[in-house]
Amino acid sequence: MPDPPAPQPPAARFDERLSVPWWWWPLALGVAGLLAAEVHLGYPGVRAWLPYLATVPLAVAVLLRLSRHRVQLSGDELRVGDAHVGLHHLGEVVAVPARHKRRALGPELDPAAFLLHRPWIGSLLRVELTDPQDLTPYWLFSVRRADELAALLRQKPPQKPPQKPPQAHPQTDNGRPPSR
Repeated sequence: MPDPPAPQPPAARFDERLSVPWWWWPLALGVAGLLAAEVHLGYPGVRAWLPYLATVPLAVAVLLRLSRHRVQLSGDELRVGDAHVGLHHLGEVVAVPARHKRRALGPELDPAAFLLHRPWIGSLLRVELTDPQDLTPYWLFSVRRADELAALLRQKPPQKPPQKPPQAHPQTDNGRPPSR
C-alpha cells in the first residue's frame, strides 16, 4: 500500500527574491572579461583561455551569492533570508521609504535588531517582535514591495502561540523526578 502523500506547505502569499539589478550582470561580466583579457595579453596556449575560465564564473558566483536572500510570507510564518518567525510574534509593522532609510539604518537602529539590508533595494520594512523570550526587538529588512507586505502582515488574524503541555517535573527533560 503506498504511503499517503506528504502535506504540501501552504502557498506563499508573498514571495520576493532580493536579487541584484539586471544591469549588474552585463557590467560584472564585462569587468570579468576585461580582467581576463589583461591577464591573457595575447599569450598562446593555456594562458589564453584560463583567465576567462576563472573570472567569468567567479563574477557569476558573486552575483548569485548577492541574490540568494528571499522574503516569504506563507502560512503562519514570515521568512527573511534564513531567519523565520511566527506571525503570532509580530507587533507593529512599518514600511520605511527610501528617503528615510539612512536614518533607520543609522541613529535609530538598535544594535540588537535583526538586519538584512541590500543597498540596491530602496525601501525597508520594520517589524516589531512581541516574543518575550526573544531578545531581538525588531526586524529591519530590505524589500521592494514594502507597502504590499506591510498590508499583508497587518491583516493577519490574531493567534496565540501553541501551548506546551505542562510537565510533571519541569526540572528534568524526561518528566521524571530528579534522582537523589
